[in-house]
Amino acid sequence: MNQKPFVLLTNDDGIFAEGLYQLYLAIREVAEVAVVAPDSEKSAVGHAITIADPLRVSRFHRDGVFFGYAVNGTPADCVKLAYYALLDRKPDAVISGINLGSNTGINVIYSGTVSAATEANILGMPSFAISLATFTDPIFKPAADFAAKLLPVILERPLPKRTFLNVNVPNVPQEQIRGVRITRQGMAMFDDDYEARRDPRNRVYYWLTGSKMELETDPDVDDVAVAQNYISITPLHYDLTNYQCLDDLRRWDIPM
Repeated sequence: MNQKPFVLLTNDDGIFAEGLYQLYLAIREVAEVAVVAPDSEKSAVGHAITIADPLRVSRFHRDGVFFGYAVNGTPADCVKLAYYALLDRKPDAVISGINLGSNTGINVIYSGTVSAATEANILGMPSFAISLATFTDPIFKPAADFAAKLLPVILERPLPKRTFLNVNVPNVPQEQIRGVRITRQGMAMFDDDYEARRDPRNRVYYWLTGSKMELETDPDVDDVAVAQNYISITPLHYDLTNYQCLDDLRRWDIPM
């Protein structure tokens, strides 16, 4: 009998998040699972890693049963610490999620969920991030079930070097999901605003608010696919070089 793969689960919503737990329940049916996740919410921390403060680890239990390790660091910290220090063997794959809220468009560069999958790929492990396109009344099961189906695919069909997957799932019942669409990252941004508020001591503080601007209508864009009730899968890589610009820059007369 083939041995089950060993899979690391993490997220940016925190080890207590329901999305992570539902992912765990689905993945443990097809793999051995280890959980290493932040001890508090770390949304939108990007690919930050901790270098000036100690990282502390505690054992986290659900319903009296050991669930995983909680780390007072970022999602990328969790992956690095799991790989180098906490686990007794290297994971065959890493899954980050299930995030509450989509990670599409420009959000991708801010996302701690996506950054955990990025770090896993940097360390040489197949990985994907998975997010649910809602902040209210989440229906996690379709996303969790899809993650369990996608896992053996990425293990059997390796992606190109420095490439991982970003998955976004519409928040609808399974029967309303129209299929899977391979997409590109869109450029949809948020129309940001900082709302001035006052704390109980009458000191002013600011809270970031805003809503996403719909900039594109191409059905092959991540945001559009999810809005049309498709599961969006976008291959991402972390080489940020704009190769089309290299030759132009080489012709610039740049003073020393």
